[in-house]
Amino acid sequence: MDAGGGTVFSDWDENDDTPCRWTGISCANISDNSSEPPRVVGVTLSGKNLRGYLPSELGTLVYLRRLNLHGNNIYGSIPNNLLNATSLHSIFLYDNNISGQLPPSVCNLPRLQNLDISGNSLSGTFSKDLRKCRQLQRLILARNKFSGEIPVGVFPELANLEQLDLSENLFNSSIPEDIGELKSLTGTLNLSFNHFSGKIPKSIGDLPLTISFDLRNNNLSGEIPQTGSFANQGPTAFLNNPMLCGFPLQKNCKNSSNNSSDRVQGSSGNEGTNSHKGLKPGFIILICLADAFGVAFIGLVIIYLYWKKKDSGGGCSCTGKGKFGGNHEKRMFCDFPCINGFSNNDSEVESEKGGGGGGEGDLVAIDKGFSFELDELLRASAYVLGKSGLGIVYKVVLGNGIPVAVRRLGEGGEQRYKEFVAEIQAIGRVKHPNVVKLRAYYWAPDEKLLISDFISNGNLASALHGRNGQPSPSLTWSTRLKIAKGTARGLAYLHECSPRKFVHGDIKPSNILLDNELQPYISDFGLNRLINITGNNPSSSGGFMGGALPYLKPAQPERPNNYRAPEARIPGNRPTQKWDVYLFGVVLLELLTGKSPDLSIPTTSTSTEVSDLVRWVRKGFEEQNPLSDMVEPMLLQEVHAKKEVLALFHVALACTEADPDIRPRMKTALENIEKVGA
Repeated sequence: MDAGGGTVFSDWDENDDTPCRWTGISCANISDNSSEPPRVVGVTLSGKNLRGYLPSELGTLVYLRRLNLHGNNIYGSIPNNLLNATSLHSIFLYDNNISGQLPPSVCNLPRLQNLDISGNSLSGTFSKDLRKCRQLQRLILARNKFSGEIPVGVFPELANLEQLDLSENLFNSSIPEDIGELKSLTGTLNLSFNHFSGKIPKSIGDLPLTISFDLRNNNLSGEIPQTGSFANQGPTAFLNNPMLCGFPLQKNCKNSSNNSSDRVQGSSGNEGTNSHKGLKPGFIILICLADAFGVAFIGLVIIYLYWKKKDSGGGCSCTGKGKFGGNHEKRMFCDFPCINGFSNNDSEVESEKGGGGGGEGDLVAIDKGFSFELDELLRASAYVLGKSGLGIVYKVVLGNGIPVAVRRLGEGGEQRYKEFVAEIQAIGRVKHPNVVKLRAYYWAPDEKLLISDFISNGNLASALHGRNGQPSPSLTWSTRLKIAKGTARGLAYLHECSPRKFVHGDIKPSNILLDNELQPYISDFGLNRLINITGNNPSSSGGFMGGALPYLKPAQPERPNNYRAPEARIPGNRPTQKWDVYLFGVVLLELLTGKSPDLSIPTTSTSTEVSDLVRWVRKGFEEQNPLSDMVEPMLLQEVHAKKEVLALFHVALACTEADPDIRPRMKTALENIEKVGA
């Protein structure tokens, strides 16, 4: 290989006693014997404009663990002799011009964990020998020319596989049923832009619930299964498969099958005689009358059963004592007592009366196992936790001692009830250990409330800055890293796996709640849309619930918000996922530096102040200032964490790039953070 610029190998001298000081070469002592020289364990020459073929001599480096040559102009095939370097655990050859086939003996490498050969011109089939790569954690074959079928029996053997990306190839078989046995997968299962055909295996629903699918642009057909992790996928995951139908696509399978049946019948009718006779008009009328009588009879049966159930005492009453999740109104009349009654076992229920513009309201359970009476909420002790543009938040302690958080929204929106409920149901389907769980909602013409879990230990802003501006002593480096990872997991889930592929739009430490174990919970997602529906007067004393929840005087005008992406400062721009990524990067910088973006920061070189935390950190790295000038002082006591701190800084700087297109997706940021301290 040679370098286009001629500078990559300028310090490589074959007369040197050891190559360990050469650019891109890393060495380590292999044994405890100090007399033995260090051995080459890493070759990293990525993005150096290298040209040529892969030298088979690399296989003589028997202690080589990591080979990273991505982003060059390497051509030719992968030499079999390379696989003689049996200590290899990571091979990164992506974004080159390598052709030929993937050597079947690649799995003779007993320690192979990472294989990324995407963005080349490799061809051939998906070898069944890949089942021997039992230590493999990442298999990325995207953007090549692999074709044929994926054999059964490979995936059950890859028990440690965390990432699988086969996108943008020429695979033209069905998806193997045993792909659901990849229980260690994280992030996205990417099979997009191939020619996969047939039905989607139901076993894919057995994958972890946090997995996001990408099955776009294939030839898949039939109904999308509704089991397991399928419930967390949005329509984007299945686009451009013309023969697919069912939720979450806007294509009804019944209509699809009827249409195809009609086409078959029509064509068969034309193939017979030339007569175009249809059914006789009299016969059609008889069929229609029979259908009408049938529907009427079924309706009478339903009405009879309904009134029988009501008379037996199992229906709704006028007492207003229905359980939470059942009939919740304090009714003024009982013309249709059960028209909005629900079973305690219902989830994502919807009342038909709440938006009617009169009477009282509905208290509706989102979560099946969460139940209490409306009167109990009215009698409970309530404490104001705070106020923002998204409404007043109260801590309400129920009669059983369980606290919940109750957020009051605006007063309006009575004409947009169904729209409100649709948004609530989408939020209610979000289930992740690092996202606050919505439990219920209350709707009335002059009062809208959201009831969610109460997280007991305040928020990250209070933990970082406290009342005196000092961080909590419990925020050690390991704790901060745990908070960063948990927040990244929750936000990546909202972006990739939630029903709406949510954009949060307001990620900041005050919206990251902490429990007693200092686990983070993202709060306040999806609220901007609800505020838009209900109006902009959340500080009102309200109607029906006004006496139960204390009134809060209008807050002082908020300070300028420095938790904003650059594009957010342009009027009219709507929040995007890349907007969230920027805000998350700012949160990381705050965790690392202990400084708030709201504060002016004195620079080290002049007496001027920088009001932008991102610019201040970037300036420090550009000027190669000591890490101790930027890091929270208490973290410097943990010497072992220096490399981890630096790695997290790099993630934060990538997330806070000014150009949204350069920022990583949240799932990529998460993958990089998961490596820190692993």
